[in-house]
Amino acid sequence: MRPYYKNVKMVRRTRVMWGSWRIWQPRLVFWVGALMIGVISVLFARAADHAQEMFNAIRTANEFTPYLPLIITPLGFVLCSYIGNRFFPNSQGSGIPQAIAARHLHDRASQHRLLNLKIVVGKILLTIVGLFSGASIGREGPTAQVGASIMIQTAHWGKMIQTKGLIVAGSAAGISAAFNTPLAGIVFAIEEMSRAYESRANGLVVSAIILSGLAAIGLAGNYTYFGHASAIAIHPEEWVAVFVCGIGGGLLGAMFSLYSLKIARRAKRWAQPAPIKRMAMLAGGCGLLVAVIGIISGGTTFGTGYEQARTVIEGGEISPFFFIGKLAATFLSMASGIPGGLFAPSLSVGATLGSSVADLMGISIGLGAILGMAGYFAGVVQSPMTAFVIILEMTDNHDGIITLMATSMLGYIASRMVLSEPLYHGLSRAFIADSIKFQRAKNRSSSETEKSTVEEVQKETRDYDEKGTL
Repeated sequence: MRPYYKNVKMVRRTRVMWGSWRIWQPRLVFWVGALMIGVISVLFARAADHAQEMFNAIRTANEFTPYLPLIITPLGFVLCSYIGNRFFPNSQGSGIPQAIAARHLHDRASQHRLLNLKIVVGKILLTIVGLFSGASIGREGPTAQVGASIMIQTAHWGKMIQTKGLIVAGSAAGISAAFNTPLAGIVFAIEEMSRAYESRANGLVVSAIILSGLAAIGLAGNYTYFGHASAIAIHPEEWVAVFVCGIGGGLLGAMFSLYSLKIARRAKRWAQPAPIKRMAMLAGGCGLLVAVIGIISGGTTFGTGYEQARTVIEGGEISPFFFIGKLAATFLSMASGIPGGLFAPSLSVGATLGSSVADLMGISIGLGAILGMAGYFAGVVQSPMTAFVIILEMTDNHDGIITLMATSMLGYIASRMVLSEPLYHGLSRAFIADSIKFQRAKNRSSSETEKSTVEEVQKETRDYDEKGTL
């Protein structure tokens, strides 16, 4: 006689699940993909930091090398643009718009055009080349596209159907591993990637973030991106700074996003007759201007801007005009179309903007820097929850959560008054339109082929009938 517990439905289902390879295959492949995202994110971060250090070492080698960026930076921009458009299409820019566009597409082939392993290789290599050339870009946005591409590939290997949830999970895991901010990865998935979150993707997102985070911590250790900082608004003048940094940073971030969208659309129309050649010319011109700005600023506007942001967060002083040069260099780097993200440069611009406000108002430089980051970043991406959570985890500033929330919301509200559509979602429209055009052209070509085949068969039939009649 069978034991009673073996007849229980839950026990029977458990035994089937543990003994079924068909059930475990997609799970194992998904877990391996999440671990790969963590490992690749750490290696990508180390290579990007090393490239930036090499550029600074070359630039400061002797009394003549400070002017080398006038050659290295434009050539690097041209190289990144040409290789990206020629050999790695859809690897341009941040990478987050491509992930958002892929999530809105229903066809697997269209998703694969925006997210695949070839783009993973190109995105990483070209971002590293851009940082070696002195571009004002970051690696965090590209890491999101890399994570989504890896997850799309795991869906193919594991024969998984839920590709949209995997795209969200891969992007969130990439952001989490890049900054060592797991909560920000979850909020980014809800607020930026989805805008209409599906509850069934909860397990995918959390599992991917946990596994990629464990892999990243295992390689790089548990660290805080900007160290520990305490910023709490207590006195009246500090709360005035909350409003100034929130509204001012939000308006400045909105203007950056607005003109970024405009220049991206105009550049695409202008480059239509010869896209590879003309985009390379545009990138070269932007690279030359970035080099000039960098030389005028003494080299501080090159790269991600991490050192300058950390300096002011820790209470150090920096030129009040740095954020203007960094803002211009970041705008030109984005307008060039080369692969590279906005997160790190935007945080640097916001931090130095806030430190300038704090210096004028006579309050703590560190407090002003953190408030400036929250307001400006929320204005650029129009994601207030992502802004204050990511800064909260980067600075380990749990005491000032109310201050960060207020500044981020003010920045978001001010930004929405200028720009109705978030930057990444606006940029994703171009990739969605290109995918639809490509699919229509493919369908038209296949229908014409089928039509010509039918006509040939009909002609052969007529010829055979005529010969048979004769």
